[in-house]
Amino acid sequence: MTVAEIKSLLVTHGLAPNRALGQNFLADEAVASAIAEASGAAEFPVLEIGPGLGALTEPLLCLSLHVTAVEIDASMVRVLQARFANAGNFTLLHEDFLETDLTAVAPLLGAKCAVAANLPYYVTTPVCMKLLASALPIERMALMLQKEAAERFTALPGSRQYGPLTVLAQRYYDIKLLMELSPARYYPQPEVDSAVLTLARRPGVTDLPALPRVLASAFSMRRKTLMNNLRGAGLSRENAEALLEKCGIPPAARAEALPPEAFARLAEAML
Repeated sequence: MTVAEIKSLLVTHGLAPNRALGQNFLADEAVASAIAEASGAAEFPVLEIGPGLGALTEPLLCLSLHVTAVEIDASMVRVLQARFANAGNFTLLHEDFLETDLTAVAPLLGAKCAVAANLPYYVTTPVCMKLLASALPIERMALMLQKEAAERFTALPGSRQYGPLTVLAQRYYDIKLLMELSPARYYPQPEVDSAVLTLARRPGVTDLPALPRVLASAFSMRRKTLMNNLRGAGLSRENAEALLEKCGIPPAARAEALPPEAFARLAEAML
């Protein structure tokens, strides 16, 4: 979609971008096509989060056997229903993705699936944490997000950006920067630069259901030691000491200084 097409759609439906929902619509057809291809849509059914006016939905539908889109804004839902009324491979859910029951969505996605999303800054972390902690069989993701948020995915231990999102993403996926996008690629133009990340599932890496819970405890107070945070989560000193010793983690270590592998060992020990 071009800027002119976006403006025309908005006028036709009597709409304006909702800044409270972070609506900055992608206005570059070549970029939309590149993101759709990088998402794995040609190989897997796609879960699209926040389709908006459908700039990314259109190329996804051209590639994928099926696209399931989750949109929170009723106005955008009406536009999408009108635009893709004849698409036989499209399911549109009018829901807040953070409230969506992913077990109910799973049958639409099959044994393996892909994710594509243009994520507003204010929901980037909770949406990505929900995806990474879910049981959905996500093989690939293409995430369009603000550049600052993208840096969390590839952050190193000890950095300000390093946290639970980093650990989960790096545990399960190989992460690459597909492209950076200036505000000029959007309408209306945001005040910050954006980036597109691709995440490809790492082969042979097993799911650790306890990992999100371990990370929530470990990072609950960033400046406290891991020992103190584990005790705050309900472990006795003796049990916390034994757990850390078993995992080869010094009791004085802080979560922000540990690599993802250390948290994986903790989660495995707590199974």
